[in-house]
Amino acid sequence: MATTLFTQNIIACVWDFDKTLIPAYMQAPLFRRYGVNEENFWAETNKLGEHYKKRGYHISSEIAYLNHLLTYILAGHMAGLNNRILRECGADIEFYPGMPDFFDRSRNFAQEKPEYRKHDIALEHYVVSTGLAEMVRGSSAADKIDGTWACEFVENPLQPGFLNQDELSISAEAEIAQIGMVIDNTTKTKAIFEINKGSNKNAAIDVNSNMKPEDRRIPLQNMIYIADGPSDIPSFSVVKAGGGKAYAVYNPDAPGEFEQNDRLRQVGRIDHYGEADYRETSATSKWIRLQIHSMCDRIVADREAAVALRVSRPPRHLSAGDSSKKTPPSPQQSSFLD
Repeated sequence: MATTLFTQNIIACVWDFDKTLIPAYMQAPLFRRYGVNEENFWAETNKLGEHYKKRGYHISSEIAYLNHLLTYILAGHMAGLNNRILRECGADIEFYPGMPDFFDRSRNFAQEKPEYRKHDIALEHYVVSTGLAEMVRGSSAADKIDGTWACEFVENPLQPGFLNQDELSISAEAEIAQIGMVIDNTTKTKAIFEINKGSNKNAAIDVNSNMKPEDRRIPLQNMIYIADGPSDIPSFSVVKAGGGKAYAVYNPDAPGEFEQNDRLRQVGRIDHYGEADYRETSATSKWIRLQIHSMCDRIVADREAAVALRVSRPPRHLSAGDSSKKTPPSPQQSSFLD
């Protein structure tokens, strides 16, 4: 019997993190812990490419800050930094108003009408960030989101010859020593397709697998991508091209961010924009709720239309006026087992 892999009754909000959910960069608590000048660190990071180019090196701007963090560790400025400390620092991340409670509250948007509940429509939240995964996992949002894609570090890197060793030495307090995962503004789109195809839920599905639209767990048209600006244009474009919604947020205390988002809307990169305020009465909260309801209405209509199209009418008792009509039931109506 033919069947689809997923029922496609799930909606996903996919979130950037820095400057979207929080007003600053998530690494700020980390720098405070070690007494590192945050402004100086980012200034150095932004100049790395230029200085290395003079030496004949070409480095990726997306991993420059990760490498610079490792350099700070090696130089002793952030000695002992490991994933446990990153999670501890994540607990000090401060969110925009209404967050992270919005994650829980918004799930109810997909259950507010009886027909939504009838079709078991659900809302999921994902974070896709160029920041640090362990800090996100240590934040107060960790238990409110359904998955995180972000940069990761490796402690206790495997040494040459490890395949021939029965026991490997592991230090519980080892420093982070290698980059394990890089998420940049382009590879964010890969995370979107992992959510789309369901490879994050089913390990048997590779993100590069060819899948029919009807077999994908969360269609792009069931997605809302929320971020803060131009660096997220690749992700905005993927979601919009697939029929989903793109929304940009700005810090109300930064007029330049408002102007930037308005330009994105004018050139069609986003559907709408608003303040990074997620309280119940905010325009951003209301806009996201409106889009979720619109998606829910479409899901209900599509699923009920599919039932009407694919499920035949059952046999019925004939009335006295129909007794002269000896038309037998069609084969499609002959059994409830069909």
